[in-house]
Amino acid sequence: MDKKKNEKLVKKRLKELSTEIQKHNHFYHNLDRPKITDFEYDKLIKENNDLEKKYPHLILGNSPNNFVGSKIKSKFEKSKHLSQMYSLSNAFNKEDMLEFVKRINKFLNISDSKNLDFLVEPKIDGLSLNLLYNKGKLVSAATRGDGFTGENVTENIKKIKDIPLYLNNEYPDMIEIRGEVFINKDDFKTINSMLKNKDKFANPRNAAAGSLRQLDISISHKRPLRFIAHGIGECSKSYLKLKEYYLDLKKWKIPTNDLLIFSNSVNEIMSYYNKISDIRSDIKFDIDGVVIKIDNIDLQKRLGYVGKNPRWATALKFSSEKANTKIEYIDLQVGRTGAITPVARLRPVNIGGVIVSNASLHNFDEINKKNINILDVVEIERAGDVIPYVTRLIKKNSEKKNKVIPPKICPICKSKTIKEADEAVLRCSNKYGCDSQIIGQLIHFISKKSLNIDGFGEKQVKQLFNLKLINKREDIFEIKNKKNQIINLEGWGELSLNNLINSIEKSKTVSLEKFIYSLGIRYVGEINSEILAKDFKDLNKVISSINKVERLHNIDGLGPKVISSLIEFFSNKDNLLTVRKLQNILNISNPKENIINNFFTNKNIVFTGNLNTLSRDEAKYLAKKNGAKILSSVSKNTDYLIMGSKAGSKAKKAKDLGVDIINEDDFLLKINQ
Repeated sequence: MDKKKNEKLVKKRLKELSTEIQKHNHFYHNLDRPKITDFEYDKLIKENNDLEKKYPHLILGNSPNNFVGSKIKSKFEKSKHLSQMYSLSNAFNKEDMLEFVKRINKFLNISDSKNLDFLVEPKIDGLSLNLLYNKGKLVSAATRGDGFTGENVTENIKKIKDIPLYLNNEYPDMIEIRGEVFINKDDFKTINSMLKNKDKFANPRNAAAGSLRQLDISISHKRPLRFIAHGIGECSKSYLKLKEYYLDLKKWKIPTNDLLIFSNSVNEIMSYYNKISDIRSDIKFDIDGVVIKIDNIDLQKRLGYVGKNPRWATALKFSSEKANTKIEYIDLQVGRTGAITPVARLRPVNIGGVIVSNASLHNFDEINKKNINILDVVEIERAGDVIPYVTRLIKKNSEKKNKVIPPKICPICKSKTIKEADEAVLRCSNKYGCDSQIIGQLIHFISKKSLNIDGFGEKQVKQLFNLKLINKREDIFEIKNKKNQIINLEGWGELSLNNLINSIEKSKTVSLEKFIYSLGIRYVGEINSEILAKDFKDLNKVISSINKVERLHNIDGLGPKVISSLIEFFSNKDNLLTVRKLQNILNISNPKENIINNFFTNKNIVFTGNLNTLSRDEAKYLAKKNGAKILSSVSKNTDYLIMGSKAGSKAKKAKDLGVDIINEDDFLLKINQ
């Protein structure tokens, strides 16, 4: 057969395949009435892809790979979530669960938790995904990322049959559906059997993440990815309960977990947890615990969030997995805050599908307490994503003369080590001159929760630091001027370097709270960074606050250690110079002014006494949501004192200063206006 005639037949077959595949996509995704099996469908896709690979010049404009995506990307675009994606706090036993319920009762000011209904379901060990539907059409899919912005993987997920491209009837105008992408255990084994040893995945979660985050979309499409929904983000429809939302998911043919229960009893939840733990090995996909969420969405809104965790949900994790192995040697690591941590380098051991070769020994007191050393056989424990650690001695092989002694000098910079009175941790005293601390600070600065610079990790930071190409945070923004020095280094090329430079440029716009967090000030984590940003709304005011210590002490939520650390950091001339340079380089966006027009918006208020209807925590949370600033003590700057029963000295001081005093009933009336 001549070439021209053959190509004519190929083109005809490609047209037939395109029509056939689109028809079956419609039957599956829109009508939920598949006409052929998955195997038969995959055969059609394979035939189409094989022909397109062999005859790329004959690829049709309406190729199946054009409407599901097949192009190889250079990198993932960013996708901003309409509402923040949070992560769950962890519980590990009944006591933790009782404490979780107790905190909810206290916040809601209720005494009987039997009035609280919880949705309880297995916690899938997969990759979080946010699906945005507008007018019933899937318009984007994004990974969690930093909670605000994730990676746009829309094209990668369009072959996951659990994710419809269109919702059927009775859908909200707009909805963010959240869930987990995963790979079943049997499929994981099949994938690994086809990979070379060096490419094999350690566990199904890694396989799911690796399969989803493929720049070559065709690889994602070939992997047996699954999806189960378990949460909701922004939505134009108001749901009263999660139960109602889950019924809608079922109507839209989006899977939810069929092992879920509803309960108002901790004992019942624990029984369910034990049952799921017992059948864990029989479940088709990996799970690492159960999730407990309040079913009532109005109560969820009242409870809100603390930092990155919802108050109304928690993950009850399974007991950690353990294994025995030998300590081959012990390293001393110096972190960004100067903490010297002994790390056990282990004979590699498999714990729950993960090869573990390092484990934390926490501190030198722990080493002595557990009587462990090099060559000893020890028990290693790993719980979820927690760093593995040594729990106890199994067999003593070391000699007493080889006892690990806390160093008197830093193993990196040879400076004197110190131990604060209230700490078990040994620290390097050379806070701003120790290479290991500087590297740690640089890694923290570029991390996902800080400036989130793609293509820049620990390995690259250490490499460029050791070559004296970067030393301070501001040096990162000069990398574009050092291309000739970097491009020929091991691990670098023109493409990777250009991608990094582009990522650095994109990172120049950052929120004030993220910038504060990125500085790595001791005790100033995500929550305290948010408190400072919302209170001062301007970096210059944060810096100048160290000269107004009383002002810092009056910020609700800031403890004395945080205040002391802030003063120490901004009093250092080198730190201040770096911050000023970064101010000139970056576009640091201040928190937006609260557009809520409430009686308490932009007012300074103080609470005192016992409230009856609300707990103190919920009253503060409500006030903050409505734009108020909570102070811890009364001063001439206080606008209102909210007074409950049994008020103390704050009430007297307010009267002396002429501060307006409001009782609880008036507070509730005004906060709800």
